[in-house]
Amino acid sequence: MTITQEDAFARIRLLRSNNVGPVSFRQLLARFGNARAALDALPDMAARGGRRQVAAREDAIRAEIAAVRAAGAKYLFHDDPAYPALLNEVSSAPPVLIYRGDAAMLARPAVAIVGARNASAAALRLAREFAEALAAEGRLVVSGLARGIDGAAHEGALIGGATAAVIAGGIDVFYPPQHEGLQRRIGEEGVVIAEQPPGTQPQARHFPSRNRVIAGLAAGTLVVEAAPRSGSLITARLAGEFGREVMAIPGNPLDGRARGCNQLIRDGAILVQSPEDVTELLDGFTGNPRSTFREERTDYVRAEGADHADEPADIESLLSAAPIAVDELVRASGGSPASVQLALLELELAGRLERHAAGRVSLSS
Repeated sequence: MTITQEDAFARIRLLRSNNVGPVSFRQLLARFGNARAALDALPDMAARGGRRQVAAREDAIRAEIAAVRAAGAKYLFHDDPAYPALLNEVSSAPPVLIYRGDAAMLARPAVAIVGARNASAAALRLAREFAEALAAEGRLVVSGLARGIDGAAHEGALIGGATAAVIAGGIDVFYPPQHEGLQRRIGEEGVVIAEQPPGTQPQARHFPSRNRVIAGLAAGTLVVEAAPRSGSLITARLAGEFGREVMAIPGNPLDGRARGCNQLIRDGAILVQSPEDVTELLDGFTGNPRSTFREERTDYVRAEGADHADEPADIESLLSAAPIAVDELVRASGGSPASVQLALLELELAGRLERHAAGRVSLSS
């Protein structure tokens, strides 16, 4: 699908508007047909949700587009044929990505390799070797460009053939600073992907968002080494939630850096000891993982394109600060999925709703 320059501008502006997230962006496009019409509807919809809404300024969007071009990067929209198919299956997938490098690599079968920042020398060697071998088979090795396992996986994959680095900040921001050279090399030989606008410095809230992109791109996520509360385990949980394979390399139980992987295996992740084990799991992946490490999620978050309600369901009294599944709201309210989605959309545009993993929502704190 080819979109006009005007429509691309409107889409970027819609996404950068206050309180418009990936789910609400797609719902707005489905409801109004195009981004320009959705922008015109924002004030009225937010007002029905209880607060005022202002669209992103046009001059700010023009400045962003200029910064993307200056960085040698491009935009990739969710309905472009080059947009990664597996990522597009995720309801919260970014509707607009910014990338630098070879977008054609995103069509390759992908595997994510993540792990500890303060990894052991043995784990770093394993990450490089696994990544090199898997990339040499024609796979795209995806990771987050962090210190430790991520960096080692990218280095090994560059030797083997292809890697994608998903970063938490803007496409023109180098983080961590010591990986500037690696990030530049991936932008030349692989592909660097950002969700945030140029100039955005990585903040704590950006990393879980980055992790969902890593997990969403790949048919499976391999954790090489991780502490029990590692961010890598967030990526593994998201991969499980998305219905992908979750794999882990076991480690010495006396080493705290191995406890996260051992816990994953105990909870249903597949134990792997060689790149061949990963290949066996991912070859011909059909969406039915052998790993049982996953969390059930609602199907209603993907129902936005099925129907369009004219009136929102009365659900505000059913919401609280505690996350609840959307299907529970549908049952409790007696409304249709479409009318519940419309009510949630209006509350979100008003800044009064937060969306959580597994299709849960809550009132904004």
